[in-house]
Amino acid sequence: MTQSPSRISKAVIPAAGLGTRFLPATKATPKEMLPVVDKPAIQYVVEEAVAAGLSDVLMITGRNKRPLEDHFDRNYELESALTRKGDAERLAKVQESSDLATMHYVRQGDPRGLGHAVLCAAPHVGDQPFAVLLGDDLIDPRDALLARMVEVQEREGGSVIALMEVDPAQIHLYGCAAADATVDGDVVRVTDLVEKPDPADAPSNLAIIGRYVLDPAVFDILRHTEPGRGGEIQLTDALQLLAADEKIGGPVHGVVFKGRRYDTGDRSDYLRAIVRLACEREDLGPDFRTWLRKYVAEEM
Repeated sequence: MTQSPSRISKAVIPAAGLGTRFLPATKATPKEMLPVVDKPAIQYVVEEAVAAGLSDVLMITGRNKRPLEDHFDRNYELESALTRKGDAERLAKVQESSDLATMHYVRQGDPRGLGHAVLCAAPHVGDQPFAVLLGDDLIDPRDALLARMVEVQEREGGSVIALMEVDPAQIHLYGCAAADATVDGDVVRVTDLVEKPDPADAPSNLAIIGRYVLDPAVFDILRHTEPGRGGEIQLTDALQLLAADEKIGGPVHGVVFKGRRYDTGDRSDYLRAIVRLACEREDLGPDFRTWLRKYVAEEM
């Protein structure tokens, strides 16, 4: 199934989670605002959306998430202080976040899962395809995953999900896809989806990671989706129905990602992400790598 090109311009970022794995740091600070080197994790995600041409960003928030809105808003007092000091470099960094995109916010009053969070975006998105980006997965800007997914969706129609090969023993931590190969080496046709399967029952080692480009038909399915695993409305369950019957909203394809992904969803991977990104920074990397080599040598 193909469709006439429809340039996707809207991105949805669910950010209503409580961040319990990072307590007590997230008691009063949204987990999305935890710094990855010197930028909050959520800014990397918004920058990725903008780099893929999605300049209209809707953030699904909840209680105690006001700092997210403040971060992407102007801070005139801080800007004025930096201007008076003549600190143009830091002023540019402060203004960068407020100039990134057209930001919108809606609250997910009742945290009922990712599927419910996506459904909260329906009035804003309307009847156009849209992207969903989860903040726990940071994709290196040198690997244009989202742009590739948009390209595939505009060519094939339907929905596109990001997939990554993982150790089969770890597949129970992810949604898992059964898929058929296509003529494009990095693209598969998804035939079934299972949320966090037992490794013995998993149809593959293709794990769903936190990037989606969705047909708006998903909203009607989510409205009628019963709570699934964990008592939550699962986006995977809705996508499973789309994959089973393309007449509903077109086919479901997957882009198999082999690039650089930084998982900030748990404490250990969050620390690894910081070290990896700091090592690659031109301003921090040389000194930091020297210190890191010395530290590892001494500790080993």
